Amino acid sequence: MFTPLVRISFLVVLVLAAVPVGAQFLRPHEPFDSTKAQSLPLDPGEILVTGEDGSVTRYPFQFELADTAASRSTGLMHRAEIAADHGMLFDFKRDRMVTMWMRNTFIPLDMLFLSVEGEIITIAENTVPHSEKTVSSRKRVRSVLEVAAGTVQSLSINAGDRVKHAMFEN
Repeated sequence: MFTPLVRISFLVVLVLAAVPVGAQFLRPHEPFDSTKAQSLPLDPGEILVTGEDGSVTRYPFQFELADTAASRSTGLMHRAEIAADHGMLFDFKRDRMVTMWMRNTFIPLDMLFLSVEGEIITIAENTVPHSEKTVSSRKRVRSVLEVAAGTVQSLSINAGDRVKHAMFEN
């Protein structure tokens, strides 16, 4: 009774209905390829978290510094993991509104948006791998620190805490 075109259209609708609504954000645009991941030199740094009593807890980290257009563009794409005490620090050289995305990034991240002094201005937790939805600083910032998802929660990091690194000492 139904024409072949109607049958095919019906099957396409059924298949699409079975795919979760957000699934389009879970597919990478490129297959995983570790040879496309960049490896930048590690610099020592710290995340300084101020407690409710005013005490400061220092968490040592190793940061990769992405300070060129090419290194910022690649970021943490095509990485299978990131160590709990490592991160990538993106230096934008001047204060501006910053937007980030997770295209071809295979690991969830927390993003810390930082002032020229290293103060945490805004935080985005548990960003979704492969998403092209932009993550905004919402305010003018100088840099962004990407760390493993869950770091903000596990270290009790809040806006107003600081990141210590040589780029903030000038």
